[in-house]
Amino acid sequence: MQKLIPLLFAAALAGCAAAPERAADAPPSGPVAPYADTIELAGRINVSYLRDGNRETLSGRFEWQQSAQRTEVAILSPLGQTVAQITVTPQQATLREGKQPLRTAENIDALSAQALGWTLPVSGLREWLQGHATAADGRHFRASTQDATVLTADGWRVSYVSWHDASAAGAPAAAQPKRIDIERGATGQLEAMTIQLVLDAPISK
Repeated sequence: MQKLIPLLFAAALAGCAAAPERAADAPPSGPVAPYADTIELAGRINVSYLRDGNRETLSGRFEWQQSAQRTEVAILSPLGQTVAQITVTPQQATLREGKQPLRTAENIDALSAQALGWTLPVSGLREWLQGHATAADGRHFRASTQDATVLTADGWRVSYVSWHDASAAGAPAAAQPKRIDIERGATGQLEAMTIQLVLDAPISK
């Protein structure tokens, strides 16, 4: 029996050494990178909302650029035509649909709901696209592959569904969101709304 104990201990050590490592194509296990004021990205967008009992959906692409004092968003059709061009600064929000006159307002949420029929929460997305948010309890949320869902202070549920491949050439060391699902219940004229975003590549900062 005394000879058997060292053998069992050695076997246990061997088992630990042979334990599988994180898959090569898995994202980093830590939290996302620190928030950055300036980023640029592009990807796919799918929107679904319920209004007056009717379900409306749309899909296309989006291009996003932000700096400390400015955010510019282009919503594109699946064929690449510009559906809407949005600019947000601390002073005002502007939105142009195709060749329609430019619309302005103080709040982009209200402006997009009026012009597009659905809400694009630009101020929140400045953080959410990077895996950061202000949670409903006021704390700062920093997403990771282990903690990937948050209810925000303004009532949106943000879920990080998938992550960019950490083994890809040029991929950052920190986790980078790939697919983000954003949901909210009844508000204003909308009874429910979901926005799904799929980012083409890790965020360029």
